[in-house]
Amino acid sequence: MWKVVFLLLTAVLAVGLGNMVGGFRDIDSNNASALSALNFAVTRHNRGSNDAYRSEVQEVVRVQSQVVSGVKYVITVKMGKTNCRKDGTNEHCPVLADPNLAKPYSCVFTVWSQPWMSSLQLMKEECN
Repeated sequence: MWKVVFLLLTAVLAVGLGNMVGGFRDIDSNNASALSALNFAVTRHNRGSNDAYRSEVQEVVRVQSQVVSGVKYVITVKMGKTNCRKDGTNEHCPVLADPNLAKPYSCVFTVWSQPWMSSLQLMKEECN
């Protein structure tokens, strides 16, 4: 009987606090670790693209994290095309102002970070 009461109390607390223990939670889009994960994902995204020009983040829509064996980030962004060639060395490449040229699109990146192993892995990429 006490096990049932404990489980119910745990569930009520988790729901009442707005986060399920071990579940995803929203975090600040300026979180340094999340930004590092996002930069990694965008670099991988550009490497996998057949486009000669880089795409960059136009807007960060949502950032979530989950503590696992490390941290899993799910980052939703709006992306757009730039004038910078992928083989160039430009650090600053703003998204083109004209929406017809920028061709905006959305992406959700899932990145798994294990900082003690200096490991970042792009687990999933969904763009449309």
